[in-house]
Amino acid sequence: MKIFTPMRVVTFIAALFAALSLGLGVAVAASNHPADDGGVLGVFNGDQGSKACVHSRPLLERNERNVINYYRIAFNDKNPQLAVQLYGGAEYIQFVTSFTTAFPDTHVDIRRVFADCDFVITHSLFTGAVPAYGPLGSKGVDIFRLDANGKIVEHWDVLAQLSATSANGNPEV
Repeated sequence: MKIFTPMRVVTFIAALFAALSLGLGVAVAASNHPADDGGVLGVFNGDQGSKACVHSRPLLERNERNVINYYRIAFNDKNPQLAVQLYGGAEYIQFVTSFTTAFPDTHVDIRRVFADCDFVITHSLFTGAVPAYGPLGSKGVDIFRLDANGKIVEHWDVLAQLSATSANGNPEV
């Protein structure tokens, strides 16, 4: 029996390359998140050194409530100026007013909320802006960064129209 067959050599080289690539990817990602103490934060940790980072349950719940109330007032109650006044930083007014002007029928149904440090993440169903959201609506994940006073100062999102059927039978939102 031959130990070094061409197929075994190719398989070994491919496995070695995959392992090195994975290790290098994790190292690069981790090096982009230096901690204040000179160490390195985990790849998926928030910025624990942020002055706005909260850890207590009451402040995390305050941040969650602020984001939920912000969406309710801005989109469902159709009052974006009040929402920004109560829950958003001054730099946030342009985005929300342009969005609600472009899509005045938008309704947001928040299904899940997660808070960590100075971030709040929502998983929601967006409806009302047909054809933008599609006939069934769109699923969305929004990431908010809040300041030390619980005001929204940054926002990122991902939206995709809901599918007519689910490959695994579970709901998409």
